[in-house]
Amino acid sequence: MIPSRFRLPALGAPALLGLALLSGCSSSDADIQAKLPRTADAETLYNYGIDALHGGHYKLASSEFELLQQNFPYSGYTGSAELMEGYAYYLQGEYALSVQQLERYLQLHPTSPDAAYAYYLRGLCYYEQIGDVSRDQLGTLEAMDALQEVITRFPQTSYARDAQLKIDLCRDHLAGKEMYVGRYYQREKDYQAAYGRYQRVIQDFQTTNHVPEALERLVEVNLALGLPDEARQAAAVLGYNAPDSRWYRLAYNKLKYSHQLTPQLPKPSHAQKKHERRSRKHRDGAAPPVQAKAPVSPDSVIVQPVSTTQSAPVASVEIPPVPSTAAPGANQQAGGKKTR
Repeated sequence: MIPSRFRLPALGAPALLGLALLSGCSSSDADIQAKLPRTADAETLYNYGIDALHGGHYKLASSEFELLQQNFPYSGYTGSAELMEGYAYYLQGEYALSVQQLERYLQLHPTSPDAAYAYYLRGLCYYEQIGDVSRDQLGTLEAMDALQEVITRFPQTSYARDAQLKIDLCRDHLAGKEMYVGRYYQREKDYQAAYGRYQRVIQDFQTTNHVPEALERLVEVNLALGLPDEARQAAAVLGYNAPDSRWYRLAYNKLKYSHQLTPQLPKPSHAQKKHERRSRKHRDGAAPPVQAKAPVSPDSVIVQPVSTTQSAPVASVEIPPVPSTAAPGANQQAGGKKTR
């Protein structure tokens, strides 16, 4: 949806002719552009570009906005055309061109009412280019920097709120990268290197969904290294923060099979195990959801996750209290489970 300030004003005869041509959805951008009138004023060119956006002719729209800027550099429509050209590039997936155009717009119009959206759209261009966790994550860091600038400059806007959500997803993605590398080292039996990766997730990405798995993996790594005390400590932290998670159940069973259990470690919940079985059965019988990517505009803030995770996040990792003579359940109730 294009906001009202960017929509079509009253149209003259030349503009109406152009819009009639643009309405032919089956025509290519080149065919439509060839049929448009050769001469047009700034308002008409802007109308052509806006209607091309509505019709899904994004490449044609960027051409019309560029033509307006070249022919009418001092028009009242030029600033909006600069911004909408960046938007058209974004819709084409031409993120580098979109960033270049948006930065040019911000240099020329730093105090524009639409500057917040320009910064936000610039952040989305970096966000859309984030690669899989198996690849380099420099793009994720660039996206976080660009989105943080939106929050810093425009903290009270809807763009800032959505930017914060996307930053949280970026952090989750970076944690996923650490887990990906850690699992690789663990498979290769390089336990020291794997330990460092899992430890970084716990220390630097405490609010992400990967912390419970990282703690469980630390149990495995410490057992492999012959460090049962450290393995029990990692399991205790996991049991205190996420006692109902599947990762705690796995950690508990690994300690049990290694004969390293202590009375202080509470048994995992069987209710959670039944819930996971029902969820797995439901997932196996249901078709995967189809997610359609909608174009982003100043009036529609889209939240698109970067990665999918399975376990529930914890607000922060807490060290459980020193066990006393009381039962483990009593300690857990006194301390309280850490929730989001």
